[in-house]
Amino acid sequence: MSRSAREDILARIRRAVDGAPEVEIPRRYRVTAEADDLVGLFAERVGDYRAIVHVVPEAEVPARIAAIVGGRRMVVPDGLPAGWTPPDAPGAGPADPYTADGVVTGCAVAIAETGTIVLDTGPGQGSRAQTLVPDYHLCVVRADQIVAGVPEAVSRLDPARPLTWISGPSATSDIELNRVEGVHGPRTLEVLIATP
Repeated sequence: MSRSAREDILARIRRAVDGAPEVEIPRRYRVTAEADDLVGLFAERVGDYRAIVHVVPEAEVPARIAAIVGGRRMVVPDGLPAGWTPPDAPGAGPADPYTADGVVTGCAVAIAETGTIVLDTGPGQGSRAQTLVPDYHLCVVRADQIVAGVPEAVSRLDPARPLTWISGPSATSDIELNRVEGVHGPRTLEVLIATP
């Protein structure tokens, strides 16, 4: 399209909308949800994906992890806060992801609007193999890691790091919409949201 044709089209559009009433947009865009609602919204959305969700005070995280893990052999990635998995707790300690019962991790950020957890292989998050191979993933999300939307999450992430975006347990459906879980990652996702 020539420059003059483009300018002619844009001029006609400007004339056509000149004086037209402003159209009200039915929903707010680029507006962050209230901070008090982020934990509840994230819990609801991640639960919609069939994840098991617990909201607990941060002080109760170690006891809750111990109760959930029980005697299972869990992958415990380097850098996981020491208080989260006491060395004498059943199932605590490093394990091979190919033979482990599950993995317990933290996260880099979580997105309330989409119910998504993002791992960037930082401390306590493990490698992709450690988080995608076991059939069970227990992820601890601190309330201060929950942001409203994807733009806020991306602004907190380092684009040079490998990112894994998790929205519920791994699942796929065939052409007849028969859902199968655990095909591309853990069949079960359990999320502990730690509140102050």
